[in-house]
Amino acid sequence: MINKKIKKNWHVPKGQELTELDKKVLYYQNKGCLVPKRSLIKTPEQIEGIRRSGVVNTGVLDLIAKEIHAGMSTAEIDRLVYEYTVGHGAIPAPLNYEGFPKSVCTSINEVVCHGIPSKDEILEEGDIVNVDVSTILDGYYSDASRMFVIGETSPEKQKLVDVARECLEIGMQAARPFGFVGDIGNAIQRHAHKNGFSVVRDLCGHGVGLEFHEDPEVEHFGRKGTGMLLVPGMVFTIEPMINMGTYEVFVDEEDGWTVVTEDELPSAQWEHTFLMTEQGLEILTY
Repeated sequence: MINKKIKKNWHVPKGQELTELDKKVLYYQNKGCLVPKRSLIKTPEQIEGIRRSGVVNTGVLDLIAKEIHAGMSTAEIDRLVYEYTVGHGAIPAPLNYEGFPKSVCTSINEVVCHGIPSKDEILEEGDIVNVDVSTILDGYYSDASRMFVIGETSPEKQKLVDVARECLEIGMQAARPFGFVGDIGNAIQRHAHKNGFSVVRDLCGHGVGLEFHEDPEVEHFGRKGTGMLLVPGMVFTIEPMINMGTYEVFVDEEDGWTVVTEDELPSAQWEHTFLMTEQGLEILTY
């Protein structure tokens, strides 16, 4: 979508010969499209570092998948995440990030995201819980989350968990080199609405790799052909938050972190970190 007021992000150093990638991105920029800064295109060395971080991040979630059960406190999940992460030479990215007090986010039922683990919060049969893990290894960041169903839950909650995962997969399929971020959000929104659910609008996916949060912002709703151009070498998350009721949310005033659905109906989220390649997305964390 053309926007003549778009800031021209893509700059080639004076005297440097244009690559084929430069020419292609400049073509879109000159059409008025929002393109990334050149610094968002990761080098092969950086990609390998992010990939190694993603291996640890996936290992953490695999461990939680084996250990999570009814009667377990979310503080115990936090302990497992911390011990596994530091045991593999890495750092839990959430720990002390802007004052966040724990190593992982644990978000149960109506909590959308950023739930703070607690010894007083005990998982119960029928709960659905999102465990969101982010890892720093040798300065490189990775980020992913999974939903876990504790025992058996209601058909309505199970459908929400399943559709949220389908939304991630459909968003992945919509992401193409030299497509747009809005293509991802449009596909996710259509699938969620088709199933009677809503998409959280106040939170989004994001670039990641050299910092915890980078450009682009990856909204999970919107129109095709809008948002930032997706260029090979970009690394970002897709992490749709799908609500059973309204898409509106609020932040718990007591802790300043926990995001809850406005109507206190359940929410579900899945997240991967992706590398955009010339062929499409490569998953760096599961």
